[in-house]
Amino acid sequence: MSLPSLLALLGTEVPLVVCARPWAKDLLAGYTTAGFIEMKGHWREDRAAVSTYRKTSRHHDARGLLLPDSLSSAMVFRFAGIHCCGYRDDGRSLMLRWPVAKPTASLHAVESWLHLTSEALQRWKLPAPDKAAASLNLQLAPRHIEEGRQAMTRAGIAPRHFILIAPTATGLHHGKIKVWPHFDALTRALQQQGHTVVLCPPARETEQARQNAPSAMCLPPLNLGAFAMLARSASLVICNDSGVSHVAAAANAEQLTLFGVTRRERTGPWSQKAVSLGSEGHWPTLDEVLRQALALVPPNH
Repeated sequence: MSLPSLLALLGTEVPLVVCARPWAKDLLAGYTTAGFIEMKGHWREDRAAVSTYRKTSRHHDARGLLLPDSLSSAMVFRFAGIHCCGYRDDGRSLMLRWPVAKPTASLHAVESWLHLTSEALQRWKLPAPDKAAASLNLQLAPRHIEEGRQAMTRAGIAPRHFILIAPTATGLHHGKIKVWPHFDALTRALQQQGHTVVLCPPARETEQARQNAPSAMCLPPLNLGAFAMLARSASLVICNDSGVSHVAAAANAEQLTLFGVTRRERTGPWSQKAVSLGSEGHWPTLDEVLRQALALVPPNH
């Protein structure tokens, strides 16, 4: 969901160093940046990594844009000696050189982050975007495309002739499980209609994914870029409101995202090809999901 912000920053032609979790490095391999700093989620370790990179690269006028709202993210850059712009929240104002008030209107995360990016660029007298495009259009690296094709070839499946499901979601939302409970029954119903149903979970989620949809074809884990290619090649992606939903949206895949404990107005997939079912506090039924899925894919496809 940060892709519009990334593109806006790249458009300034100012050298851009991305600071993010390790998985983002592969996903963003299709973009030319000045560097990547892996963030581990421990502020002292992350501060040291940012500080070391800054000194080694000799960026004397480095400025930071903080998309996360956390206090720890502000601490990382403040104590690494980098002046930052970010939303004033959680007592962060004292650590920000350019604090920005959050919009009063309720915005999707894509819009909120792009608003912050625009505010920062205006303060820095750089060209700023007006609004986010309707599609994220993730740029895949050539190796992502090839790895995705190889995975399909090994599995014996062809583009547009399989449904990709993601029957897991990490963590809890306000103590509630974020996984729709009927993936097994949905998989069997789709198979009865002649559809090939595939899952490709990360290694740490493979066991849980197999339990949630035991009859689906399970592919070996892929890096995120190759997984995005797989999602783009599917006739339909069916997933929870999770990272898979956002990767599928970024890849411009046909998708059906299921909600039950989160707000789709805030975290739903940013894509014109996405259909969402359910709402905060109310999961869609099996019949609703099956009916919608069959309406989105050709019969026996």
